[in-house]
Amino acid sequence: MEWLEAAGRIIDRIGTPEFPRALADGLHDIADYDFTVIFGYVGSARPIDLYDDFPPDRRRLHVEEYQEGPYLLDPFFLASRGRADPGLWRLREIAPDRFYQGEYYRNYYAQTGLAEEIGFLVRLAGDMALVISLMRKERRFSNAEMRALKRAWPVVDAACRQHWRDLALTDSRMPSGMDARVETAFRSIGEGVLTSREREVVELTLRGHSADAIGKLLGISAGTVRIHRRNIYSKLRISSQGELFSLFINAMVETAPSSSSSSSAAAGPPPMHGPRGRSA
Repeated sequence: MEWLEAAGRIIDRIGTPEFPRALADGLHDIADYDFTVIFGYVGSARPIDLYDDFPPDRRRLHVEEYQEGPYLLDPFFLASRGRADPGLWRLREIAPDRFYQGEYYRNYYAQTGLAEEIGFLVRLAGDMALVISLMRKERRFSNAEMRALKRAWPVVDAACRQHWRDLALTDSRMPSGMDARVETAFRSIGEGVLTSREREVVELTLRGHSADAIGKLLGISAGTVRIHRRNIYSKLRISSQGELFSLFINAMVETAPSSSSSSSAAAGPPPMHGPRGRSA
């Protein structure tokens, strides 16, 4: 009965500024958690911060620095760009197989201190997708809580698609050229030094895939992937994935448009420091 009342409030507030808060409150009624954040993604462009309920001391960590570049390696962002079905996902269900051992996690995501993050993936018209993330600091969501939240999916999906149906067409903050910048950043790592196959291994490694997973994706053996990695490290004169991660961040900085040729909303990522979420 409580969820039916919350669903009514959510539907009643579609098209109003109060909708995101009503949605978050309704989800809190189902399963208690610590933070909500709603990001809108269009291609590889800087995420649109649609809503969050972080306290001020967490906002820079979860929102501003996330938008500066780390989102490009975020499993939820990658799911929005890939073939993941709309619905509710645990982070670990959509993350690459070595995500928790990868440099993105160790150098960035671990700073959140979260016990678990789950997210509703909603697909809008065109290339637009939303992720409504629910975060807990102390414990994971139980299977019973996940089942209860999944029962709310039809309302979450329909209400969000209705409320944000014109977002991709009307949001003037959407920067252009980010897809090209990402490709340029990956390509610039070892340009003129690495082979095209080695650059593929670099990109998949940065995204958190193991040698076995990369081998399956590229149609080669895991042993061949490890040989490629050794050759990559030798050619780039580095010795760890951490240094490779730093090269990617530096490449993103170098491809950022200058302040004289872009607005602050379209400004490219400075160096990454630490994670995600706030409301527009």
